[in-house]
Amino acid sequence: MRVLVLGAGGVGSVVAEELSAGYDVTVADSDPGRLSRFEPVARTVLVDARDTARLAELVKGFDVVVDALPGSLGYWVLKLCAKLRRNLVDVSFMPEDPLPLSREVEEAGIAVVVDAGFAPGLSNAFVGRVYAEFGELERAVINVGGIPKEPRPPLYHLVLFSPYDLIDEYLRPARLVRDYRVVEVDPLSVIEKVRVGPFELERFPTDGLRTLLRTVRAREMVEYTLRWPGHLERMRVLKELGFFKPENLARTLEVILPLMQYDSPDISLMEVAITSSSGWGRLYLYDEATGSHTSMARVTGFVASATARLLIEGKLPRGLTPPEKLGADRELFDYVVEYLRARGVRVEVAYQ
Repeated sequence: MRVLVLGAGGVGSVVAEELSAGYDVTVADSDPGRLSRFEPVARTVLVDARDTARLAELVKGFDVVVDALPGSLGYWVLKLCAKLRRNLVDVSFMPEDPLPLSREVEEAGIAVVVDAGFAPGLSNAFVGRVYAEFGELERAVINVGGIPKEPRPPLYHLVLFSPYDLIDEYLRPARLVRDYRVVEVDPLSVIEKVRVGPFELERFPTDGLRTLLRTVRAREMVEYTLRWPGHLERMRVLKELGFFKPENLARTLEVILPLMQYDSPDISLMEVAITSSSGWGRLYLYDEATGSHTSMARVTGFVASATARLLIEGKLPRGLTPPEKLGADRELFDYVVEYLRARGVRVEVAYQ
């Protein structure tokens, strides 16, 4: 089984390392420096993902593709894999809704899992697990985030992925469910204090429910992203003053990005609390950075790798599968959780 990992950034690096133990893995990226790290364990290909003709030719030679490219390319890669009939695990966090491509994927006879990461990903899978047990949900609240273990003023945050994607979390309207209806809110219009595990933090609503908005019936459902106290208020002021407008954003990042780049291990946190008329569910996850990988890259890459292994081993159905549908199967969900635990990630799961 030949596996192509698109993107050799933090998440792609973890996936490539994980899957190279057991499979024939090739890593593709536009940065030769990134690729040089994989030469002992995986083949490498230098390619610019924006060169669509070359990328399409490359994909033809593989059985399974793991897409760890920026989200702006995710929908195109999904359509390409459907056209070429290549199985896909997507962790790009594409802005588009992938579900309209379900028929295309089914007709291609391939298996595709979208949003196969940390959040969306594991969070959605757990909602799907509880939903499969108890049916309609009364309330589902996801608290999730990656934060520095040692926050520094004045912004109290650490950039763990694309800074443009970070700012997008403060700009993109957050879709959530109230009284069974999907509503949109300005993410920074709601800043709340919250305790998650031993940490006193703040949270704001983000657009991470994704396919859950269409696949799970719930009276109330929301995803919140976690930050250290003080960060969100500073982001709100910058947003209100226009510093995040497209024409100003590059200059703004020149000033604020160095303030969020410093030496501190990161922490990944997740707490999902679910209630229904016939049961409840709770998931708690904690992880710290180890070795050369950030914690966020670890947990995201581990979920994607576990999903890819399930696909390669023929345990996933053909068609387009969002993470909550994978989580609905107890055996598949437990496999992903145990995969994380085996790699030192603390995961507590309970539902009854």
